Amino acid sequence: MTSDPTGLPVLVIGAGPIGLAAAAHLLERGLDPLVLEAGPQAATAVRAWSHVRLFSPWAEVVDPAAEKLLTPTGWTRPDGEAYPTGGDWAEQYLQPLADVLGTRVRYGTRVAGVARAGRDRTVDADRERQPFTVHVEHPDGTEERLLARAVVDASGTWATPNPLGADGLPALGERAAADRISYRIPDLRDPAVRARYAGRRTAVVGAGASAFTALAALAGLAEDAPGTHAVWVLRRGLTGSTYGGGAADQLPARGALGLAAKAAVESGRADALTGFRTAAVEPSAGGRLTLVAEDGTRAEELDEIIALTGLRPDLSFLTELRLALDDRLQAPTGLAPLIDPNQHSCGTVYPHGANELSHPEQDVHLVGMKSYGRAPTFLALTGYEQVRSVAAALAGDHQAAARVELTLPATGVCGGAGLYDEPARGRDDSEGCCGAPATPQLITLGTPGGGNSCSPGGSC
Repeated sequence: MTSDPTGLPVLVIGAGPIGLAAAAHLLERGLDPLVLEAGPQAATAVRAWSHVRLFSPWAEVVDPAAEKLLTPTGWTRPDGEAYPTGGDWAEQYLQPLADVLGTRVRYGTRVAGVARAGRDRTVDADRERQPFTVHVEHPDGTEERLLARAVVDASGTWATPNPLGADGLPALGERAAADRISYRIPDLRDPAVRARYAGRRTAVVGAGASAFTALAALAGLAEDAPGTHAVWVLRRGLTGSTYGGGAADQLPARGALGLAAKAAVESGRADALTGFRTAAVEPSAGGRLTLVAEDGTRAEELDEIIALTGLRPDLSFLTELRLALDDRLQAPTGLAPLIDPNQHSCGTVYPHGANELSHPEQDVHLVGMKSYGRAPTFLALTGYEQVRSVAAALAGDHQAAARVELTLPATGVCGGAGLYDEPARGRDDSEGCCGAPATPQLITLGTPGGGNSCSPGGSC
């Protein structure tokens, strides 16, 4: 086994928005990327929520290095002020970017393990001189081992949604009721999905943008399908911050989502069930379901449940690497204090890069939504800045890696798990979540998906 990684590619895990941007920045730095995507095409996770509109406009979801690669092909950026759906993002930007990268992107290639060649995590000797060995699996069951000089994990968190249980474990009976529980925002354009929720009583569990989107979508369905009703299950009470920043949010489309959820409750198309920490899912009369809280409170006569309780990173294939991860968020220890909802009720997460994303294992970086671990908010702009910095660091340009080249809109980690027992601290609730001094003009959300969200695909 070679002990000289020079000339080997930088392996990028995931052909989503951040992984593809990482490849573009690596090429710009003269490094050779190899992107491994488990799905059959680029942006597989984004395509799974193609019906959901982002709450960032095109101007904020196209990476500069990626645009440089695309422009010679005749590609032109869509209207910068327009808000794409996940499908638009995939078809009009991400797939063309992957096509430009050509054979540097390999599909149907699932990473099963990453380690130092010839060294498990316990071995110190000559460790940093060894390349990385990456075990992959193909759809036909065959396996392969690849070598890499560095690893950039942009695999996201889409495949590992959080369960219903308030303790982080599946609620009792959750697995048995799996056919009645969805962990995704419903696509009501699909006749079969529409029929699943029309005229039925659905619990929406969660407090973030995804839950807002689902509530707005179900409220819209109720206009055409009498009997459609949502029960919004929240761990804490209703306060001024429950619905987000509203008109004060510097991402106006995100603010509009919260207002749409508020309208659903105020119109009577959704009821808010507060202070409810799910412990069990039980069958009830007529084939319906009951949610049971830890304190014994019951939410009965439910036909369906939509669990939108966040996402978590899959770390199973990284166990032989020496990672420094926060014991609460499962995010890099250098980044965790900036995004920890136990510490931050609101506020902007400033741009960060290779320094905050580094680990004891040299030349390994978790980027994109995966870098945030279990923290609830993430913007594509943040990921693009991350991979710009990481590519500079891998190329040896540590000055550029440390330089901040991005100004983000105000966006915090409001309403995180650590604050569910109390209102957000440090501000007047009347100001809303992540408020800004200015009041941007709200946009109208008019897509069949009922709204827009970063959280379904991990970034926007």
